Amino acid sequence: MINIAIFASGTGTNFIALDQHIRENQMPIQIACLICDQPDAPVVKKAHELGIPVWTHRLKEFENKATYEQAILQELQKYDLELIVLAGYMKIITNVLLGAYPQAIVNIHPALLPSFPGRHGIEDAFEYGVKITGVTVHWIDGGIDTGPIIAQQAVPILADDDVDKLAQRIHRVEHDLYFDSLCQVLKQRKLIK
Repeated sequence: MINIAIFASGTGTNFIALDQHIRENQMPIQIACLICDQPDAPVVKKAHELGIPVWTHRLKEFENKATYEQAILQELQKYDLELIVLAGYMKIITNVLLGAYPQAIVNIHPALLPSFPGRHGIEDAFEYGVKITGVTVHWIDGGIDTGPIIAQQAVPILADDDVDKLAQRIHRVEHDLYFDSLCQVLKQRKLIK
């Protein structure tokens, strides 16, 4: 079984979609744990319902970000992880985790990077007036949404779109593209066929 950890901060739509894809496709992948920086986030309840171990603490509970990530690292070391999957995790990963898991931390972003990085990719693309935006799956590095791209898929911005309609279509693409991209990475590493 291939163990992955998912980091999330919010509702957990990508977390749920990944879990469903793994189960429906009977993949030899197990979500070993959820790391969440918001103890009250809906994703925590969803993980508990699925019987997935949860580590949830706020950054402000720790002296600084390094000690916070050291505590996360201590939790992660309980599992034999192949990948860390960021799914709406709203914290920047530092060298504490990057050093421990080189080329093993994947993120999803709701825009076609390198355009519209950061927290508001959907809104920024919409307000800029581009006709095509999309979804990017990429490796994490020390920057904000700057790591090497694994996969992208375009999503057109339609004439009658508002930000909410666009976001719904982008999230549907995210749910499929993320699972497909993770499988692609695991196949390249010869961990699945």
